Amino acid sequence: MSLSNADVQKQIQHMMAFIEQEAQEKAEEIETKAEEEFEIEKGRLVNEQRMKIIDFFEKKEKMVEIQRKIQNSHMLQSARLRLLKAREDHIRSVTEEARQKLIEVTKNQQTYAVVLRKLIAQSLFLLLEDKVVIHCRQQDHNIIESVLQEALQDYKNATGKECKAVVDNDKRLHHDSCGGIEVTARGGKIKITNTLESRLELIIQNCLPLIRVALFGRNPNRSHDD
Repeated sequence: MSLSNADVQKQIQHMMAFIEQEAQEKAEEIETKAEEEFEIEKGRLVNEQRMKIIDFFEKKEKMVEIQRKIQNSHMLQSARLRLLKAREDHIRSVTEEARQKLIEVTKNQQTYAVVLRKLIAQSLFLLLEDKVVIHCRQQDHNIIESVLQEALQDYKNATGKECKAVVDNDKRLHHDSCGGIEVTARGGKIKITNTLESRLELIIQNCLPLIRVALFGRNPNRSHDD
């Protein structure tokens, strides 16, 4: 039995509808899969960029922290230097005050004469020479001459040796110095500096830790003074 034209058209229409339905389902399946893949890729890219942003800001934060520590360190170092300078300036002012007091001592002729006699004798003990030359301030010349023989006698009594000493009238200590003497021997090859400034400097160097404690208090970070 042969199909009629209408039946053939009906079957064709039915097959076309079936194929179209399959194509529609396949297209929807492809679209759904593509959408899923798109969402997955989008999530991956978003997460990747998010991690990059987090990493960027973490590095920035670390850099800011490092800069802050460097700045704090510089500020702390600068403050320490200013403190040290202020302390050294204060010590210098105290030293200058002591120097001015030494100058006042030299104005008392009787006291100063005793000091000069002891300085001369001490210099002779250090040199142990037969001949020496004494250098002093011009204003101290007469006092030196008045105590020189006594100082030479002190030296002789202690060592049993004679020493010839002369006061240099040409090469003198500067008139602005605190006073004291310089003693040379062997044509100036050997020299003992026994000025009041040199003695003050020696005392300050030896007592500097104690001076710092007296002026600024003890450093809690140190177990001993140096």
